[in-house]
Amino acid sequence: MRPGIFHPAIQNLVRVAGIVFLFVAPAAAADLPKCLFVSSYHQGYAWSDGVERGLRQTLQGKCQIHQYDMDTKRKKSEEEHKAAALEAKALIESWRPDVVITADDNAAKYLIQPYYRDDKLPFVFCGINWTVKEYGFPYKNVTGMIEVAPVKAMLEEARGLVPGAHKMLYIGADTSTEMKNAARIRKAAEDQGLVYEEKLARTLDAWVAAYQAGQDYDFIVMGSNAGIDDWDTQRAVTAIMPLTRRLTVTSHEWMMPVTMLGMTKVPEEQGEWAGSVALQILDGVAPQSIPVIANRKWDLYLNPGLIDSAALTLPPQLLSKGKVYQ
Repeated sequence: MRPGIFHPAIQNLVRVAGIVFLFVAPAAAADLPKCLFVSSYHQGYAWSDGVERGLRQTLQGKCQIHQYDMDTKRKKSEEEHKAAALEAKALIESWRPDVVITADDNAAKYLIQPYYRDDKLPFVFCGINWTVKEYGFPYKNVTGMIEVAPVKAMLEEARGLVPGAHKMLYIGADTSTEMKNAARIRKAAEDQGLVYEEKLARTLDAWVAAYQAGQDYDFIVMGSNAGIDDWDTQRAVTAIMPLTRRLTVTSHEWMMPVTMLGMTKVPEEQGEWAGSVALQILDGVAPQSIPVIANRKWDLYLNPGLIDSAALTLPPQLLSKGKVYQ
């Protein structure tokens, strides 16, 4: 027999095996449990993308993954939020997942709380800011990870870098999430004896005006820009460079282009943890037996361009520990 030429019987066997493989492979995938991921926001929003990456890396090959984005950063009204939740509910009823993973507050507020309290369907949430008390979690079918920023440490770091600091400004988008964040930072600031003020913006121009006003404070805490519809990072950077004199700090990695120092949450941690808990539930672990926990990972970032523009000198130990934001 010449090399590369198979006996006809062997060729037939190969063809049959190929056909069997084509039918078996999809069937095997279809036999996997169903995991539905409901994101409160949209793909392209940095936080949501990070949560999704962590989740998919954990679940890939272990369940069928379907994703629904509620898009409630760009959809502003209560009616739109409720409609998005009803679409997610309809998907649950038609696709019938084995477990649902949700990210961020609005999925909890508009989907889980009104429709699935103590239901048979298990839910794993992640990314809910600070506390779940307003939603009454945990339920017997719900557990998850809350999202907590290192506020106390961030404010202490800022005060250490600005001797005699007394008055601070918080800048963020004019959204319910930012109001929740601002309330936490206000309490932490007042606990440290700081005078706290805030400015929440709906447009980039209003945000730049708030930043300019912030130069009269001892330092600025930068909240999220999510919810500022006309946000443009390059325009923001160009606008603030000539204004910058005061230290800026943030807990959001995506705000680093306009911030000097970041003690940032790691969104992938939320997705990885939620995925691992979903797999435990699929293995028979009851959601109510898994305690609600807070995130545990932080990254330290520095933006040398903004630091230099303000002519600030940071201590060598901080410079050696921080990642340079590119």
